[in-house]
Amino acid sequence: MTLRFSVLASGSTGNAVYVETEQQRLLIDAGLSGKKMDELFQSINRDPKDLTGILVSHEHSDHIKGVGIFARKHKLPIYANEKTWQAMNSHLGNLANEQKFIFGIDEVKSFGNLDVESFGVSHDAAEPMFFSFHHEGKKLVLATDMGYVSERIKGTIKDADMFIFESNHDTNMLRMCKYPWSIKRRILSDVGHVSNEDAAMALSECIGDKTSRIYLAHLSLDNNLKDLARLSVEQVLKEQGMAVGEQFELYDTDPHHPTALAVVS
Repeated sequence: MTLRFSVLASGSTGNAVYVETEQQRLLIDAGLSGKKMDELFQSINRDPKDLTGILVSHEHSDHIKGVGIFARKHKLPIYANEKTWQAMNSHLGNLANEQKFIFGIDEVKSFGNLDVESFGVSHDAAEPMFFSFHHEGKKLVLATDMGYVSERIKGTIKDADMFIFESNHDTNMLRMCKYPWSIKRRILSDVGHVSNEDAAMALSECIGDKTSRIYLAHLSLDNNLKDLARLSVEQVLKEQGMAVGEQFELYDTDPHHPTALAVVS
């Protein structure tokens, strides 16, 4: 049995991740239009009607834009914690009560042969959380939208086989960009987003002997570049004594195009 995933879209314009085993198929967030979500599933040769459900990390629009319409169209259950439900309920449109489920923070919920562990993150949302996926001894971590990576989070996510990890911005680009200072301050704060360098430092404490791939995610369209993120993270990891390309590989994600379905190994 295998654990597979695709980062369907990642960035400030919309986020969605697909995770599957032979028995279970989960969508994490749907921050794009229902039409675009259908196109992304078609591009990885998967049918949304086969989904087990949708997990929601937090209520920001780049994570929930398509949740309501997608759930109604494909008759899918939605899982989120209570505070996230309270914050997003009015934005999802009419949903049947039988489509609404609570998935608490710091819980483990089993979807057949796929165990999903939730953990809280520091971000300016009601009660944001992300997920570790466990199947047959394999571990996939999805962790973005973090103002900073706490010791508690590091302890939860360390030694994963693969990471989908936030590398949002280059600090110098952000400081020099046209954003108002109030927005820059939010992004740089403990409830904002993780920079390339901070992502690498956190990863250096979480990468284990099993780690084979790291996907850099949620890159800012205005204050980062794929090549810059990859080079910045690689340089810091090298300084920490880790050899990218030998011990593990770095992969890009994209706001418009999904990554190829990958086996967690």
